[in-house]
Amino acid sequence: MTESPQKLERNLSNRHVQLIAIGGAIGTGLFLGAGKTIHLAGPSLLLVYLIVGIVIFFMMRALGELLLSNTEFNSFADIASEYIGPWAGFFVGWTYWLCWIVTGMAEITAVATYVSYWFPNFPNWISALLCVLFLVALNSLTVKAFGEIEFWFSIIKIVTILALIVVGIVLILNKFQATSTSTASVSNLWQHGASSRPALKASYSPFKWLYFHSPVSN
Repeated sequence: MTESPQKLERNLSNRHVQLIAIGGAIGTGLFLGAGKTIHLAGPSLLLVYLIVGIVIFFMMRALGELLLSNTEFNSFADIASEYIGPWAGFFVGWTYWLCWIVTGMAEITAVATYVSYWFPNFPNWISALLCVLFLVALNSLTVKAFGEIEFWFSIIKIVTILALIVVGIVLILNKFQATSTSTASVSNLWQHGASSRPALKASYSPFKWLYFHSPVSN
């Protein structure tokens, strides 16, 4: 008797895919990196995110049109190969790979940074190693188990962001005072030199990073 060929099975439901997509867009940069950026640029950072968001919106729309024009495209590397040349597809593919390698190292470093904040005497390399081992174990599970765990991790991220928004609104309504001269208020968006030239100059650096990182990573 000949054995029937094995076929792939779809074990990820729509809720898994949707939450993995949303959770994948929420990285440690939102919780760890945004604080320093906001401290440097101030409210002018909102303008930076607005400009970059518009650029990314039109870029993704254009990418979607290209993918719909030829259903044989498997990735944007195929698009580059088709319309520019094989060298472009090769370059884009390996650049994307390198981007995720760097992103992975940054994420692991961020985990070690969080652990060192709560446990200052705990070695960073052990935190990073445990994180890598956990990720390896997570990806070694079945597809369904992986999707379920990622689903709940994404829920935690979303709930955390919503909680931060609610806490921020409560602090503004109660006019929370961080120091004797600093009070939580919507007026901070335009007061205290928020729209001054130094603030806009400080926002130029994160703008360069966002403009480079967002198209490449997405």
